Amino acid sequence: MKLASSGAVISGAIVALCGIPACAQGLLYGQEHAKHYANSLAPYVVSPQQIVDRMLELADLKPGETVYDLGSGDGRILITAVQRFRAKAVGIEISDALANSATDRIRRLGLQNDARVIHADFLTVDLSPADVVTLYLATDANVMVRPNLEKYLKRGARVVSHDYAVPGWKAKLVDKEMPDARGHVIYLYEMPPTRKR
Repeated sequence: MKLASSGAVISGAIVALCGIPACAQGLLYGQEHAKHYANSLAPYVVSPQQIVDRMLELADLKPGETVYDLGSGDGRILITAVQRFRAKAVGIEISDALANSATDRIRRLGLQNDARVIHADFLTVDLSPADVVTLYLATDANVMVRPNLEKYLKRGARVVSHDYAVPGWKAKLVDKEMPDARGHVIYLYEMPPTRKR
């Protein structure tokens, strides 16, 4: 997503996201797919592969753990989690076209036993199996998803957000020093989150 990580985003209301760095780089999904985002929280924006790798590294993703990517887009976080980290991966994607495309890609790579995409609005999904949740959502969308993260995620679960903080939470770590990824920020949180004062 990701814009979930990976880079996509989902769910219940339209949010203007002109401030997204990737937007300025022309990484928005094609206009022909705009109709798929009428009910989404943000447009689909691809997270660069080095950001995906760094997000999962900062989350300290371990073999056998489960990653949920909210707004899983083309499935790159799911695929990286399985191939590089030997984890399980679940993507939640509201666009049927992206969900189908990512599912086909996962099948072609032979990863269907360890990765899957749920075609749904992530605000309606039980996140309790997740050890790690990845986000690439705007700030307003992070506000909307935060109650579900607090409701479902177990103690010690990690939330990793690309470029946008989760308002009201204090990050355990903020990484701004990624080589070849200037201007990007990754926020790492651990459940239960520390509250900002």
